[in-house]
Amino acid sequence: MEIRFTLNGGEYVSKLSDPREISIPLDFYGSQPNTYDVEKASAKPYVSGEFIGDTRSGGGCNFEEHRLIPHCNGTHTECVGHISFDRISIDKTLKDILIPSTLITVIPERSDDTYDTYIPEKNKEDYLITERVLREKIINHNNGFLDGLIIRTVPNSKDKMSRRYMTDQPAFFSIEAMRFISELNVKHLILDLPSIDRSFDEGKLTAHHIYWNVPLESHEVNADEHSLKTITEMAFIKDEIKDGEYLLNIQIPGFVSDASPSRLFLFEINKKSD
Repeated sequence: MEIRFTLNGGEYVSKLSDPREISIPLDFYGSQPNTYDVEKASAKPYVSGEFIGDTRSGGGCNFEEHRLIPHCNGTHTECVGHISFDRISIDKTLKDILIPSTLITVIPERSDDTYDTYIPEKNKEDYLITERVLREKIINHNNGFLDGLIIRTVPNSKDKMSRRYMTDQPAFFSIEAMRFISELNVKHLILDLPSIDRSFDEGKLTAHHIYWNVPLESHEVNADEHSLKTITEMAFIKDEIKDGEYLLNIQIPGFVSDASPSRLFLFEINKKSD
């Protein structure tokens, strides 16, 4: 299947029959990425009296009970309900189906090598995604393809699909970088790290607050009029997928929750039509 679409006066073609997945399948019985050392996502057959929900144990069908923590067990998409008093849910927030997006690859900077800031104060061992590295990568891209911004960090090894992030402190966004992303009016931010904020930040979630335009230290969000922007964390973008412009599709189950596991696909923009 092929679609033609017009964006900012330009005409484009994309093949929807050739998706490139950039999410990590959640294997309930295998390896998974993990942050905060929470329990693994797990599954077990449901058992009630003589009913056994496992064909391997004599049951007539497989009937499993699943346990997971979306924010910690793998690729997930979250909304402003993540930091609000009101229980705002991702199923009512994510409405876009095909999102004009840009994929960039960045090298986080050592804390001592940048004047960018963070709240609480950055540590000497921190690595930050800074405004400078974002500007350098985005400067030549078509602004029409910035509804979604997909950020791949270097190094980009396959162990991101099963990494325990409490072993080494992952990179995170500086205040200046997140303000720059907000200025670009990015609506859907995707990255291959467990959080846009530092893992241990005294619960401030500074970058989240900036992105969703919620005052720092506040959890007051208008349940009827709030940001519709989303953040997807713990994606995995293979090296063979080149930086550039794509259509992005974010798939989620209908969870009435601030976050849910998600599956993401990129569709190449093959050419501008004549």
